[in-house]
Amino acid sequence: MPKGATLPDFSKKRLNMFRFLAALAICTTLVANASNDSVKVVKGQVSDYYIPVVTQYDVTGVVTDAQGQPLEGATVMWLYSPAHCNTDAQGRYSIVGTDTDVKLCIHYPGKEMTIVTRDASQHAVNITLPAKTSGSIAKPRRAAQATRWYDPNNAVTNTYCNPLNISYNYEPWNNNTRQGGSFRSSADPMGLMYKGEYYIFSTNQGGFHYSRNLSDWDFAQASFQRFPADDDECAPAAWVVGDTLFYTGSTYEGLPIWYSTNPKSGRWHRAVERNTLPTWDPYVFLDDDGRLYEYYGSSNEYPVKGVQISREDFTPISKIHDLVLLHPERHGWERFGMNNDDEVTLKPFMEGAFMTKHGGKYYFQYGAPGTEFKVYADGVYVGDNPLGPFTYQQHNPMSYKPGGFVQGVGHGGTFADLHGNYWHVGTCMLSLKYKFERRIGLYPTAFDADGVMYCTTAFGDYPCWNADRNIKNPSDRFTGWMLLSLGKPCKVSSCDSTLTAANLTDENMRTYWSAASGGDEWVELDLGGTREVHALQLNYYDHKTVQHNRANDIYYQYRILASDDGEHWTLVVDKSDNDRDVPHDYIELREALNTRYLRIENLHMPSGGYFCLSEVRVFGLAQGDCPAAVKRFNVKRDKTDSRNAMITWTPVEGAYGYNIYYGIAPDKLYHCITVNGDTRYDLRGLDVGTDYHFAIEALAETGRSPLSKTVKVTSK
Repeated sequence: MPKGATLPDFSKKRLNMFRFLAALAICTTLVANASNDSVKVVKGQVSDYYIPVVTQYDVTGVVTDAQGQPLEGATVMWLYSPAHCNTDAQGRYSIVGTDTDVKLCIHYPGKEMTIVTRDASQHAVNITLPAKTSGSIAKPRRAAQATRWYDPNNAVTNTYCNPLNISYNYEPWNNNTRQGGSFRSSADPMGLMYKGEYYIFSTNQGGFHYSRNLSDWDFAQASFQRFPADDDECAPAAWVVGDTLFYTGSTYEGLPIWYSTNPKSGRWHRAVERNTLPTWDPYVFLDDDGRLYEYYGSSNEYPVKGVQISREDFTPISKIHDLVLLHPERHGWERFGMNNDDEVTLKPFMEGAFMTKHGGKYYFQYGAPGTEFKVYADGVYVGDNPLGPFTYQQHNPMSYKPGGFVQGVGHGGTFADLHGNYWHVGTCMLSLKYKFERRIGLYPTAFDADGVMYCTTAFGDYPCWNADRNIKNPSDRFTGWMLLSLGKPCKVSSCDSTLTAANLTDENMRTYWSAASGGDEWVELDLGGTREVHALQLNYYDHKTVQHNRANDIYYQYRILASDDGEHWTLVVDKSDNDRDVPHDYIELREALNTRYLRIENLHMPSGGYFCLSEVRVFGLAQGDCPAAVKRFNVKRDKTDSRNAMITWTPVEGAYGYNIYYGIAPDKLYHCITVNGDTRYDLRGLDVGTDYHFAIEALAETGRSPLSKTVKVTSK
């Protein structure tokens, strides 16, 4: 050691022992990272102690200022380690290290705290400390500013946009995450109203989400997880009896049924210790005559089942009924595969039972053919009795969304809002890092004059009016704000590998861009001309994130600025001190913003992740006429397999996409398929023996075209 250099008061021997003992919990990692390391086992009085044995050596060097003058008394330490030393009068230091110690951290008053990375073979490291330019290496908290377009303390929330902007939990640390890394997921949702608020229960959340308007969602803990690598309450069921909320999960072995009159408190009592039925994907339905029924089943072999159960102990008190099975040979939408195009790998799955009573009829709902597909949908059978028999509704599936940014709307639940309007909440496919990586979507639902139950997914991933507005016709929920960002060029601060900026505006949730860090990164979007912007949606994704299960410190902070020329910027949205988890953050502006350029500046990403977005979506209007009606619209049904039809049309000038509508009558075009950037669609979701009517509209930044003439296709 150079003359004059000092170590802490404890000796080098005690220092090394301190470092060894501090590493006990991570000795396995140390051994893996250093091939020459070994482990020494010491027999203690109570237990064995595992001490990593490593090769040690001195790392030396000189610390100077920017002018080359030596700095006496500078502290040199290994990053996040108690081991350190101080420089002598010549600025020299010597510190004991190993091959796993690669980051040196140096502190001197009035200079920037500096971190230097060395190679394991580099035993001499000279360090220069620049003058201090800021108060701290830690980012200061910024107070968010209100603007004429957005006030963080009084946000306008008249609308919502799918996927729902809820705090999706992260998948536990298990085999699902080992290959692709951390990811969020939730699925199998069911919604209900309890004491004037809307609740959503869904898979693996450790609780539930609640809202007063279906736009702004908060989270309440209700965790019943037994093992940290397992899901918490898969496909849960919740139901209300009087002032009491009941809750249970999927089980083949028996789970408790819990209840609470104050569920937000986190306090739940056990109504029964063990459910007696093998109820996977359960739903419990309270009829208006006071009788309680349970529906359950998730299988590609066995039918969904139903039974009346006791209100006292929830045991079955009727015969267990086999209710319905899938018939993919007749129902094209029930076939397995991403586009109902795989009848070889597996038989399709029927799951997610749900019951809605309306107009004296019982509408039994179910999900098919598989949660990892864009064609995941909910069908419906109708009966006069809660246990059947049921008749397949001619309009099926009831909820269907195979196109657009958000795809899939299966295994869901239906509930009424405070105005008596119905909503359907369902599972959306993502299936990027893992097949069961999913999101949740919400869609207006209704029963027509003939008793047909239908769900409107047209513009289902655009801004729509929330439950505060008493809107009876589901199609009137759409605000009229068009997509302004599709295919628009982006500039970015950096890219990590092949995760390029083109992924930011491709209207595909299964692609994403990532910066090369989680720091001061940015995105600039050119809308191609001045546009009237009403809302934005930032869809975050996880790249380099280290997070499993739920934590309370997950949040995003950013700023959005606007410019007419790309050089002079005006602050529009400031979330500098946001403390909410907003993975699909949707921002409704207080007034229209007229701009050409938008800039998103990252301030904070959670859990060490890089600044990463799957999509930046901008909604509003451009000046000009609406697009012309689509011409040469043709639907050719397959003569050998009437479950299939090829749909083609002529492109419309100025259109970025199209909505294909179809249904069982000209006034029942309840299905909608959004197609962007193409003029054909391979539809494989038709039912044998059913005639259909089709129409199409063009979508442009200026608005929607008139609907085309209706085309009828028969089943023969």
